[in-house]
Amino acid sequence: MNTWFWRFVVVGNLAAALLWWHWCWPHQPWLAVAGVGLLACAAGMQLGLQMLLMRHVLRSRRLPRPSAGVVLRAWLAEWKLSLQIFGWRIPFRQNAVPDYFPADASGQVGVVLVHGYFCSRAVWAPWLQRLQKQGIACAAMTLEPAHGHPVDAMVADLHRSVLQMVDRTGQPPLLVAHSMGGLVVRAWLKTLSARQRAQYLAHVVTVATPHGGTWLGRFAHSLPARDMREASAWLQALGPLPADVGMSCWCSSSDNIVFPPPLAVMTGAAQHQVEDAAHMQLLFDQRVWQHCLQLRAQLQGRVQRLVSD
Repeated sequence: MNTWFWRFVVVGNLAAALLWWHWCWPHQPWLAVAGVGLLACAAGMQLGLQMLLMRHVLRSRRLPRPSAGVVLRAWLAEWKLSLQIFGWRIPFRQNAVPDYFPADASGQVGVVLVHGYFCSRAVWAPWLQRLQKQGIACAAMTLEPAHGHPVDAMVADLHRSVLQMVDRTGQPPLLVAHSMGGLVVRAWLKTLSARQRAQYLAHVVTVATPHGGTWLGRFAHSLPARDMREASAWLQALGPLPADVGMSCWCSSSDNIVFPPPLAVMTGAAQHQVEDAAHMQLLFDQRVWQHCLQLRAQLQGRVQRLVSD
């Protein structure tokens, strides 16, 4: 569904720009240029508004704010990424990079990637490519149904992907989840017994996940976004992190979607905060990538030590 939505947005915007240009150019060229320019900059203006709201909320809650220069660079980087992700990858390249299971996958700690709200597995294409180059088993699913359904409705897709990874490798995988994907993971954990958690999960890394909701959620009126309102009843029902689950939470002071930053971390989880990355930008931050790679290597080392003993 998300794929078709973004296809409609991209094609619709292109059609609107062409029609406007064709109608205005013969009589008022300046108006033709202005209209097309406005359409081209619409995404950037929306992101800019989110950045301003983020700074306002941090100031009102007396939390540290990133400098204007840091926010400006994050805004420009997020704008560029948004055009790539929502204008190309999600609408037209959802399955361009397939899941990867090498011939020697048995005994590996694989990586399962979980996308966020209004996205698809396409956002993970750079991660899948990099993991494949290193010979690491990896998989990403598209969570369906999405818009109009609760977060709990996406648990089945995640569970199937995890089971496939465990079947191919014989080991519980590392889960890396962006934004709403981290909430899908937590909803999935609630369905598992302690024994199943040990079988299906080695560690969870959440990136810009609204564990406590997000200030922007107050404007949401449909599911699953409504579940992500700050301190929503659904979020409170998720409960604390199980003591037997290892989790690392990454957040950013420049996140234009999940703010303020304390809402993106959980008690009992390792916390990593940066100040210079916007919401999608944090997903591709080199610091996050290196953390996940090192964590996966540690988990793999633990497996090898158990086998040798």
